[in-house]
Amino acid sequence: MLDTGISNGTSRALDTASKQIADSLDQASTMAHNGVAKIADSTQQMREYAQKAGQTTLDTIRDEPVKSVLIAAATGAALMALITLATRSSHRS
Repeated sequence: MLDTGISNGTSRALDTASKQIADSLDQASTMAHNGVAKIADSTQQMREYAQKAGQTTLDTIRDEPVKSVLIAAATGAALMALITLATRSSHRS
């Protein structure tokens, strides 16, 4: 009989460990695949939401141009006020 230096108990332990490692790798692969699929789905949903928001904005501008210009002007004025406040406070420091 040829002695390989590995007992049956050790061989079974190695087989069990190998099986557990292979199962863990399969689970990790499945989890990674599911994560990528969820990210792709979320990205598609965000893209669709952005397209709808853009279309809604264009529709509002087309239907109510004066109101749209007033909103844009007010937003610009508010941003300029915030920028002015931020730059003044940074110069005082």
